Formats: sequence, structure tokens, C-alpha cells
Amino acid sequence: MAELKVEVDPREVGFDANRLARIDRHFASYVDDGLLPGWLVAVARGGKVVHLSTYGMRDIEAGLPVEVDTLFRIYSMTKPITSVAAMMLYEEGAFQLTDPVSAFIPAFGDVEVYRRGSALAPTTEPASEPVRIWHLLTHTSGLTYGFHHAHPVDALYRKNGFEWGMPKELDLAACCDAWASLPLMFQPGTEWNYSVSTDVLGRVVEVASGQSLDDFFAERIYGPLGMTDTAFWVDEGSGSSGAERLAALYSPSPDTRKAVRNDRMGKAALRHPSCLSGGGGLISTAADYHRFTQMLLRYGELNGTRLLGARTVRYMTRNHLPGGADLESFGRPLFAETDFTGTGFGLGFSVVENPVGNKVLASTGEFAWGGAASTAFWVDPAEEITGLFLTQLLPSSTHPIRPQLRQLVYQALVD
Repeated sequence: MAELKVEVDPREVGFDANRLARIDRHFASYVDDGLLPGWLVAVARGGKVVHLSTYGMRDIEAGLPVEVDTLFRIYSMTKPITSVAAMMLYEEGAFQLTDPVSAFIPAFGDVEVYRRGSALAPTTEPASEPVRIWHLLTHTSGLTYGFHHAHPVDALYRKNGFEWGMPKELDLAACCDAWASLPLMFQPGTEWNYSVSTDVLGRVVEVASGQSLDDFFAERIYGPLGMTDTAFWVDEGSGSSGAERLAALYSPSPDTRKAVRNDRMGKAALRHPSCLSGGGGLISTAADYHRFTQMLLRYGELNGTRLLGARTVRYMTRNHLPGGADLESFGRPLFAETDFTGTGFGLGFSVVENPVGNKVLASTGEFAWGGAASTAFWVDPAEEITGLFLTQLLPSSTHPIRPQLRQLVYQALVD
């Protein structure tokens, strides 16, 4: 099991310990007020953990506290892992970013694009160009999520069983064929919309590598990085490595906003999924995801093991939106608790281009993402800082956790 602990005195790396304590006081109030069940925060600089804290419960009803080795559903924080997997194959010449997805998933060879009308009677037109691999990496494919509830195509996804998850009988290949049969929201490359794009990318990884997505992750990413607790499900009978370490999932009460247990969705983590969701399916620990972020901070390498070339990581963490646009101007409304003015999107990550425009303390070039259960991470190459916040409250739009965590971390940096 990977270990996570404070490795350096805050003063040695430019932090004020008293100011770092503001993080804990601030987020403790969320738990004390019943708005979050519990949480874990890890902050590192220069590869050394400078602040690590936990508070509250991983399972309120059972009286079990959040611990450093607690297992969390990381949902969309799976996406950067899938994007890294794809770019590892890119480095091996398995595809070019401009290759059509249909070269790996034939169902994408004849997609239609929504033009007008309701979900009951949509009018479509042929795609003006193929959905390409870079469209998947940047969420400019025209695909969507059923849970958006913002467009007739979202409703078509829900009608076909795609909202918070996939139909139980469909594997990843079948899900991709189903998505390809539904209209795209827009012509590929013309807008940004958060979507199942990274799930489709996971299928590209499977076809290009000849391995299932879980086997590729285990062999090519988890093993080399020492990520011993990350997987698509938790075995209920796996003893101290299993279900009792898994945090329960909660959602806000519509009336009080207090955290209420959500076993309907939470129990999905306890069974092998039929669809390996590269867009949102992983369970992980702080120690494991910290190791992943340190690899990214070091531009593809950790402890002598290199997953990606440094230039590849730099390329992934540039803004790839056309014309250097930000997500607020180029994207459909985001399912998030934070504003994305001044923030673009790379190959698997959001990328801060204008911290002043974003109105939150950050560095130009910071890249990040979060998960549906209010988890979040970021990597700041300029300051050599990584931040990680893990909790289990769905949806992530409930509280402004990400901007608040950033301001509290950076105000403590006094070098």
C-alpha cells in the first residue's frame, strides 16, 4: 500500500503553518454544519507533502472516520488517467491526434449532428468532419452526458439509459456503439461540452493496445507508479484492503442541503462494472492519486519511472481550445461549482491561462480537474505545488470547494 505522510516542515518550502491551518478550520465547518460527511486534504510542494489533514466521517452512520487510507470514488478524476493512457499509446505511434475515432470504433463512421427539434422528433444533419481523437481528449466531440438536463440530446441519452451511469447489460464497446448512434450536439470541434468523450477514449485505448482498460491501467500506470489501491470496483470480501475502507456516498438534502446517504449510487462501487468507465469509474486513495499528480508535476516521470515524455505532458497541459478561447466563452454551461473564465482546456485537463480573469489565486499554466463527488486536484508547475481534496458528496456543484481550497492554499504561501 502506498503511504502518504507529511514530509517536510512548511517553512522549508515557503509555507506558513499557521496559515495552512486555515484550510482545516474552514472545511471543518462544512462537516460541523452537516454539509459534508468528511474530507481529506493533501498539499505538496516540490514533491514533498507539506500539509495532510482529515476531518469528519467516511461513514456517518457507522461512525467510521476519514483516514489517510480511505478509499474514495474519484469519478471524473479518472479522466486524466485515461488521457495519460491514450497519450502513452500516442507516443508509441498507435494513432495520430487527427485520426478519426471510427478507425478504432467503426460505429463512429456515420454520425449525425443535432440541428433542431425536441428529443421526441430531432432533426439532424451529417457530421461535416469525423469525430477525431483530439476531439475526445478536449471534449469538443459533440458528445454529452444525460445528467446535464440542458439539451434535447441530453434527454436522448437519458431515454437510452445514460444518466448517472450506464445500462447494466452494456460493456464499454456496446456503450460506445450506442453513443455513436445518437446525434452529436454540435459539429465536431466547434464547441466544448463535458461528455462521455473520455469513456470513448478509453475504448480507443482498449482497441489500440489489445488490452482491457483495467488491465492497461494496472500494467502500464498503477504498477510503475506504485498505485496499489486504484481500481474500478472494491471487493466486499477483500478484508482490510476492501469495503470497510470505502467512504459512503452522500448527496445534499433538497430541503436542508445537509449530507444524506446515497446508497443507490454508492453501492455501485462494490461490484464489477460491465462498462469500464474511463470517464468516471475509478476508486482510489489520496496516496495513489498523489503519486499520479507527482508524475505529472515531474512531466511524466516519478522515482526513475517514466510514463510520458516531458514535451508530451507540456503539450497536454496547453490550452487546445480553438483560438485560445476559455471554457466560459467556448463551452456549454458547466456542471461545476467554479467559474472557468480565463481557463482553457488541454488534452485531459483544465488549464489556467488568466488567473486574474478567473478571480481565484492560481498560477498561469496550472492544470486540474475534479470529480462528481466533490473531489478535486490541481498541479501548479510554476510554484511546484499540487493540491488534492477528497470527499464523497454528489454532485460537485453543491459547494464552492475548489476555488475556496485554492485561495486557502495560496494565501499560506509566503516565500
